[in-house]
Amino acid sequence: MLSSWLADVVLGIHALFVVFVVLGGWLVLRRPKLAWIHGPAAVWGVLIEYAGLTCPLTPLEVAFRRRGGEAGYEGGFIHHYLTEAIYPSGLTRELQIALGTFALVINVAIYWRMLRWQRLRARGPTFNREE
Repeated sequence: MLSSWLADVVLGIHALFVVFVVLGGWLVLRRPKLAWIHGPAAVWGVLIEYAGLTCPLTPLEVAFRRRGGEAGYEGGFIHHYLTEAIYPSGLTRELQIALGTFALVINVAIYWRMLRWQRLRARGPTFNREE
């Protein structure tokens, strides 16, 4: 029972991490100091997708499920939970790269906007005075 509960906790953390990777840049716009946490998380998430690797949280969840007497699963978190629901044919390499690119484009756009805003703010107000 404890193992099944721990598997669910890992699953929840994993899901929150994926959402944070994709959408966490919006939090950075409001709280720029979060970039120190979100930046590395976003890079990790994109690299996992591009390299075709499995996030370490996936085998941890599967191990807890098996310990709890549940069936584990093959493949990664996105393949098992998201792809099966959205793309029944399965996770292809091309789809995995597309997911990584989606996360990359969103985050690059957000960070570009944040840096542009900070540069404008650093300049200060500009007024055209006629005296």
